[in-house]
Amino acid sequence: MLWRDKPMEWRVKRLTELGFQVGLWNWPDHDLNMLEKSGATFSIMNGYLRGRLTDDEGAAELLRTARETAQIGKRLGVARLNLHGTGLGEGGLPVTPCEVITGAMWLKARDTLTRIAELADEEGVVFTLENLNLPVDHPGVPFGRAEDTLALVSAVNHPRLRLNLDLYHAQIGEGNLIELCRRCLPWIGEVQVADVPGRMEPGTGEINYAGVAKALLSMGYRGPVGMEAFASGDPELALQAFKTAFTV
Repeated sequence: MLWRDKPMEWRVKRLTELGFQVGLWNWPDHDLNMLEKSGATFSIMNGYLRGRLTDDEGAAELLRTARETAQIGKRLGVARLNLHGTGLGEGGLPVTPCEVITGAMWLKARDTLTRIAELADEEGVVFTLENLNLPVDHPGVPFGRAEDTLALVSAVNHPRLRLNLDLYHAQIGEGNLIELCRRCLPWIGEVQVADVPGRMEPGTGEINYAGVAKALLSMGYRGPVGMEAFASGDPELALQAFKTAFTV
């Protein structure tokens, strides 16, 4: 999301020089040989290519592409492989929109994620399930709210299935971020941040990220925090603002 006018090789190198890890979207779009040789540390990557949690056909495709992606993740040393309730297409919109989630779909989603956790055990990787916001960016995504992803991940309760708790999305859809972090704490694999509105770096909007950072520290969180945000101006200044907000 930074330096979008630069080639990926340049961006990965610059982030590494600045002391940051790298998150990836859509691994088939990238030169894997270049990434492997880049010297970068990869924090998170999409954990599947297609599929969904809620039905047999979608679950089979999700598991198949998750297993394929796990091989790439291991090749690149990616720490976490990220999932959503359904595959996302152009503009982040769901490939298969879903407005009503039935009890049977909840049970199927839990079963699918249990199988994902078993796959993670076999492959020695970690998957995360990310919450998304429905009002602005991702209408029609099933299990998009943080309360939904928390319910599913805590029900499976497996160390190789964690939450990717995205506070940008949660602020739009739910708010009460510090208490949300507290509730999710036992299952968080990564926290992702951007400010609201605009999805830019901390300090550009309404979220008191310095306060969130202090609260995370006080409640015992010691895991990764990723900035999944656009830059309001100079990307390096945006990264510095992110670093400042989360240095406590």
